[in-house]
Amino acid sequence: MKKAEIIVLMTAIILQAFSQEVDSKERERKTKTTPNFEKTHVTIGDTLLSIEDDKGSFRIRIGKRGLEILDSLEGKPKISLGEHNSKTEIEDINRYSHGYSDRDERRKRHFGRFKGHWSGIEIGFNNLLTDNNSFVMPADIDYMTLHSGKSTCFNLNFAQQSFGFKRNFGLVTGLGLNWNNYRFDGNNNIQKGNDGIIFKLDPEGILKKSKFTTVYLTLPLLLEIQIPTDSKQINLSGGFIGAIKLGSHNKMVFQNGDKVKSDDDFSLNLLRYGPTLRIGFENLNLYATYYKTPLFRSGKGPGGYALHPFEIGFSFTFND
Repeated sequence: MKKAEIIVLMTAIILQAFSQEVDSKERERKTKTTPNFEKTHVTIGDTLLSIEDDKGSFRIRIGKRGLEILDSLEGKPKISLGEHNSKTEIEDINRYSHGYSDRDERRKRHFGRFKGHWSGIEIGFNNLLTDNNSFVMPADIDYMTLHSGKSTCFNLNFAQQSFGFKRNFGLVTGLGLNWNNYRFDGNNNIQKGNDGIIFKLDPEGILKKSKFTTVYLTLPLLLEIQIPTDSKQINLSGGFIGAIKLGSHNKMVFQNGDKVKSDDDFSLNLLRYGPTLRIGFENLNLYATYYKTPLFRSGKGPGGYALHPFEIGFSFTFND
């Protein structure tokens, strides 16, 4: 008996045996051929019919039950009938019947649910910009000039919530803590006068280190798009970050080892916000944030100028 005839005959037998399990009103026929696997799959209602030709054998399955026909050396086929309860086997059949490869399955799992890139740690540099977006301070407040290479920031983004519009596009928000250390380039620091205006602090002695520190609680609102590249992805996001001040202080370390620290509000704005942009590959991202809200309250900044915080750095997210 030819192979083709065996397939037709056994298919007819099994279909007849299970015809009572198929509701004629819900019967749908879908066929998908995958030449790479030399298999033909037909779905009838909720029952999966699978016919496989593996050169030396034929396997016919309907639901959990199946029939296997093997060629023997005597030229007579060996027939066995049994059940296939393996969940993995059924999943494999479903995957092949829809044309999925192992690589497709990995990508489906990886990109199956949108998850943004916010929670994690950020390390970078910060500085102050004038209203005309210059790092150069006006001559009368030259004491606000910072040592750019030592003015650092550290952010701990400890909470995240993602809202996916699509598999690779959505809204990201959360909470974080933002530490900004502004290292002064000159032998000075800053202090607040009785009228609340910030002015220069000239210490008695030579400073080894002088810095001004702020701490904020941050809340982002970002739109993020994720561009798949094989099993990885490129992340692009932008939006705004709002923040509320938690604390601030200045600190001076003298050449002789003495240290002076002062806690104050330094006429800082309680609330601030600004745009942010982020780009990266997987969990490593480059970010930049510019706060449109001046660092100090209106009219209280050094020399009456509005100075805007700016930071740029790298983020390492914990979204996986």
